[in-house]
Amino acid sequence: MVSTKKLIKMARKWQKLAAASRRRISWSRTIAAKGHFVVYTSDKRRFMIPLAYLKSEIFTELFRMAADEFGVTASGPIILPCDSTFMEYAISMIQRHVAEDLETALIMSLTTCRYFALSNNLREQNNQQLLICSF
Repeated sequence: MVSTKKLIKMARKWQKLAAASRRRISWSRTIAAKGHFVVYTSDKRRFMIPLAYLKSEIFTELFRMAADEFGVTASGPIILPCDSTFMEYAISMIQRHVAEDLETALIMSLTTCRYFALSNNLREQNNQQLLICSF
């Protein structure tokens, strides 16, 4: 048989261990390495980008488009309105220090694709409304 004192001592030890595990701080994946920032693409892929890339016109335009589409929030991850394939291509262009003309062409293609995607969505919504009205 275990004495009462020993049981109380064991119970306190277990309580301390349980309290310690509750107080653990778990670092989320949003923390970036020094000199980098984290963004997510529309397909939920995570990218860690060097701060030097903020000077790029590509990221300036992507941030502007993200603010227009998703709004600006004080908390939460930054979600850019492009997929991971486009982001990989944009990063490779910035790494290779391509000419400004090519950056401008990439930005124009992104805005044009977004415009056509939005107009197609509006057309689909209008078609659905027409179908509903025709019954």
